[in-house]
Amino acid sequence: MDGTFDDEAEPAVTIREYLEEVEERELEADLVLGGDDGKECTYSKGYMKRQAIFSCLTCTPDGNAGVCTACSLSCHDGHQIVELWTKRNFRCDCGNSKFGEFYCKIFPNKDVENVENSYNHNFKGSYCTCGRPYPDPDAEEQVEMIQCCLCEDWFHEEHLGLESSAEIPKDDEGEPMYEEFICKACSEVCFFLKLYPEEIWAAGKQPDATVQISKDKGVLEDILSTCRSEKPTCDTSCCSPKVDDVQATVDSKSISDGKSLSQGENCNGSMASNQCTKSTDLHVNCLLSVNIITVSPVLPGKPMFLSKNWRLALCKCNNCLEFYEQKKIAFLLDKEDSIAEYEQMAKQKREEKLQQQEGAELSFFNKLGHVEKVEILKGIEEMKDGLRAFLVCSQTQHRFLISCSVARSER
Repeated sequence: MDGTFDDEAEPAVTIREYLEEVEERELEADLVLGGDDGKECTYSKGYMKRQAIFSCLTCTPDGNAGVCTACSLSCHDGHQIVELWTKRNFRCDCGNSKFGEFYCKIFPNKDVENVENSYNHNFKGSYCTCGRPYPDPDAEEQVEMIQCCLCEDWFHEEHLGLESSAEIPKDDEGEPMYEEFICKACSEVCFFLKLYPEEIWAAGKQPDATVQISKDKGVLEDILSTCRSEKPTCDTSCCSPKVDDVQATVDSKSISDGKSLSQGENCNGSMASNQCTKSTDLHVNCLLSVNIITVSPVLPGKPMFLSKNWRLALCKCNNCLEFYEQKKIAFLLDKEDSIAEYEQMAKQKREEKLQQQEGAELSFFNKLGHVEKVEILKGIEEMKDGLRAFLVCSQTQHRFLISCSVARSER
């Protein structure tokens, strides 16, 4: 030893600060686990809407299986575990055919395979388009990642496909202003969101000012744009203000009576007005006034940052519902699917658990005799005195070390 002291010794921590830190960590864990106490395997609950899932690389190095919280603690203790945070519509795989001769200690009678489960590269311990692990052993500083609410993969901010990180909606303190995020790849499926008003976008920032929509067979004139070009005489349902700044093409087959406007013809003339009204019959209850099933995006996808409760604005007409089912994104209409609802549920479970614990402790204390109560209270006071003495001693020693260091540097 060279006898030198560290000038930047760790600052003293009070008991209150320590307990607050413990409380914060426990809350963070409960939010991730959804209030799951990890005592029972979730297999019997079927394909849960959302739950915390873990991948065991010791048992399934190919990353083709996931286990629940209880199994990660009981069946895979000491194994190489990857924490995946949450996955939707997933059922615990622990002990099924993917684990060979390994059986689940909690719930061994599982099906051979959970056919509805889906797996991505996260189960192998890699994330983002760069495929790096988290935490990254080669990174000097761990950078926070953002989870896509569709594919559930995680992304570094510099790999989102943006020209600059300044495009990410954040407040002056650098905190996110968005509720949910959709990655560049998934945004191509959700191109229809660009037809909605700015209220669904975080800080009113829309990925693109316009949306171009086309059909595989030919390009017809945009009926909606034509309706806006002059004062319309037809049913105003085809001129919805919710599709401003939208360039679209509509397939002639989408018109209910099998007829369509010829190219260059608009709905302002008396001859065309009847056709224009009929063309919107299929979408009379649609917020978008366009059949998104028959169209596809032209512009490349771009990450989307969405505001709080944006899902409530989604159209629920028959055509849009059919589109959601086709693209397997119907879960967006389920309020309980969002992370915000998942965390709210976790908070409620935590509060109920703490109330039960407090009630049990109070009940136990009230059942004690007078002598036992006095002994317990006396023991608590002695423990507090001991902790105070320890902290005072630590602070005194800390000042002494700093004084020695300063004195040595002045020689």
